[in-house]
Amino acid sequence: MMAMLMSNFLKNRRSIREFKDRKLNDKVIDKILETFKELEEESIGKNFNFILFRDGEKVYNLLKGVAGYSGVMINSPHYIGVRLKEVNDFSIMEASYFAEKLMGKLNELNLGSCWVSVKDADKGIKSAALGEENKNIGYLIAFGYAKPKNPFLDEPTSPRYSIEEIVFKNELGNRVSLEEIESRGLDDLFYYIRFAPSNYNKQPWRFILKNDKVILLLEMDEGKTDLMDAGIIMYYFEEMAKTIGLNNKWKLLDKEIIGHEGKQYRLIGEYSL
Repeated sequence: MMAMLMSNFLKNRRSIREFKDRKLNDKVIDKILETFKELEEESIGKNFNFILFRDGEKVYNLLKGVAGYSGVMINSPHYIGVRLKEVNDFSIMEASYFAEKLMGKLNELNLGSCWVSVKDADKGIKSAALGEENKNIGYLIAFGYAKPKNPFLDEPTSPRYSIEEIVFKNELGNRVSLEEIESRGLDDLFYYIRFAPSNYNKQPWRFILKNDKVILLLEMDEGKTDLMDAGIIMYYFEEMAKTIGLNNKWKLLDKEIIGHEGKQYRLIGEYSL
């Protein structure tokens, strides 16, 4: 049952960008605040806090035109801020890991959600919208009740890389056969993990099967790696792994850059099978 729930959630996961103009009642808000505490306590490094911004109209009006993708701000009745206590590689990955877990909890409450980038917005504007203590927040989560979709219209879907394009054996470029993946019982895991969200749907993750480990790498863009994507993919990988009886955690590896076919990939972590 759990396997079906997680696989269906991943395959059908959609970022909701249109919300009803409907505030959440106090009971739902209290449940969300309780979830904040649970996830913050569950984290290892305690490197982040979730901040609830109840007045979505204020946040939207102040950030409209300066936040979101290409200045397109998502209008929602409430927002959640992800505030890092200290900015480093681990804190970014841990915060995005638990933020994605939080979005799954919101889904269980029948609430839609969407990542909103505010990292390029002027700090003075962010201070006015979010408070002086939150001016360094780089990402918000817009959330609320989703506007209904026309059931007769097909939802646009994003193309996904095939398993053969993201999973390799021993080294990048050495593709692994589907038969081998199936024989190791990893076919469902890698099939569904392809539906994990990523910034601009770039799907930057690559996996190397090496002996009894899975190595995670992220493709770099102009010399940079979006570590938010690392935290997100690590979360979904661990959750899908649980459905096939694996209960391990990612071990972060020292930063190393690997070149392949004119592209660069950063080594992120390893998972023991």
